[in-house]
Amino acid sequence: MPSFKSHVVSFILRHSRKKAFASPENLQRWIAYARKTEDHHPPALLRERLHITERSVDGFPVYEIAPKAGERRRILYMHGGAYVFQITSYHWGLIAEMAERLGFGITVPIYPIAPEHDFHAIFGMVGDVYRQMLDKTDAEDIVFMGDSAGGNMAVVLTMMAAEEGLPSPSRHVLISPGLDMSLSNPEVFEAERNDPWLGIPGGLEAIRMYSAGIDRSDWHISPLYGDLSVLPQTLLLTGSHDLLSPDNLIFAKKARAAGVDIDVVYEEGMFHVWPLIEMPEARRARDSIVTFLEGEPARRRPIARRRARTAFAARPAEAAE
Repeated sequence: MPSFKSHVVSFILRHSRKKAFASPENLQRWIAYARKTEDHHPPALLRERLHITERSVDGFPVYEIAPKAGERRRILYMHGGAYVFQITSYHWGLIAEMAERLGFGITVPIYPIAPEHDFHAIFGMVGDVYRQMLDKTDAEDIVFMGDSAGGNMAVVLTMMAAEEGLPSPSRHVLISPGLDMSLSNPEVFEAERNDPWLGIPGGLEAIRMYSAGIDRSDWHISPLYGDLSVLPQTLLLTGSHDLLSPDNLIFAKKARAAGVDIDVVYEEGMFHVWPLIEMPEARRARDSIVTFLEGEPARRRPIARRRARTAFAARPAEAAE
């Protein structure tokens, strides 16, 4: 049964953040306001707890949280925000807990966001971040982790890496990922009624600003329609009150059919990206993530990869040829 705090958070979201996604105009107003207040820097308290350095990739900041001595594994964390909002203190709280409990190094790209930038700029930047990680770390020691839009990015980045002939990360942790932007599943419209946070009109506007004109059913935007066989061992967390959940469950079924070892944490009564918010359900979810990442990766059958003619920043229409 959902906790009292989760009910309180849900009520607050429905009467605040839900409004941002009620219409394209509302989303644009929220973005304009956010640009005046957003701050991507890690909170000062985190800098006191963790060793954090900053560098630049393609002109955008990348934060590095140092691993514990002797630890080789690293997480590439891609934050959510509908591709239009910046990283928040909630993301940093989850990142800090993972760093402290796991001891992994964590790379956090402050990637370009829409509407100022689009798909090509975003994946050009995070693709370069991943290549640089591979220069220092074996792929078997790298985890892609992301929430919401960041979960989408984790899957798409792995698919694009496979096309380029780069190795896949050893694992995915996907928190309420957006995996199908085509709206082809009628269950999504019913799920929207129970979702206290997300709305379809604003979500479509975010996709329009981000997608650079790519069709919403193209796997670069909706990775549900891509080659799922290239994906690594995966933990997917989704809640019953998230409009993205119906597509998440379809993704899990298709991934298993493609040979992917995927575990699903399905939390009744939970809304979008609930593991980011401090409450009992989030603590359980974070425990699941730690348990998953502390274990040994599952063996995967070999996957034939082809060398693509294009790089991460190439146009998807060309990369698909």
